[in-house]
Amino acid sequence: MKKIFFILGVCFAAVLSSFAPIQPVKTAGAASSNQATTWVTDKAHTQAKFTVAHLVISDVDGVFKTISGTMVSSKPDFSDAKINFTMETASINTDNDMRDNHLKSDDFLNVVKYPQITFASTAFTPLGDNKYKLVGNLTIRDVTKQVTFDVKYGGTVAAMGATHAGFKATTKIDRFDYNLKWDKTTEAGGLIAGRDVNITVNVDFKK
Repeated sequence: MKKIFFILGVCFAAVLSSFAPIQPVKTAGAASSNQATTWVTDKAHTQAKFTVAHLVISDVDGVFKTISGTMVSSKPDFSDAKINFTMETASINTDNDMRDNHLKSDDFLNVVKYPQITFASTAFTPLGDNKYKLVGNLTIRDVTKQVTFDVKYGGTVAAMGATHAGFKATTKIDRFDYNLKWDKTTEAGGLIAGRDVNITVNVDFKK
């Protein structure tokens, strides 16, 4: 009798096991499709430029010659990208030593106390036709404010041993918002240096 119960028990267990849920098999690389990739700026092909009105009637152009940044993204369209930039304020150059020294002083950037300008994105939104809206926090001196860049994606190409992605980002800020408040005026009352600063960042990210 015990032998019969034992055989019945084994058969019952076998039937139950046939209804057990099947565990999915993990395949190598299944999780890697969404793995974030870090892109870094190609310094030789990345530049931050700015334009400010001078004496109301003309413009002065300048650059920050030292700029670095990263873009971290896991999606092919970069829609989840986190973008950061740092510009060294002492690298400002307008092709005029006297003006550059003034811009480095406390009237403007105070490069000794505030050696960097930084940007950290909060959103990078595709708009179609290779256009994006880049929103983030821009810090100049001791002031941080949200800014929005209009971005044009130039494309991606494999060259010189790396994959490159090119972007052009533009925005406009009021320098008074960032305590760049030197406000000397002309005899006619216009500002010698305009309040609006047009910024263009041409960037080559590579991985």
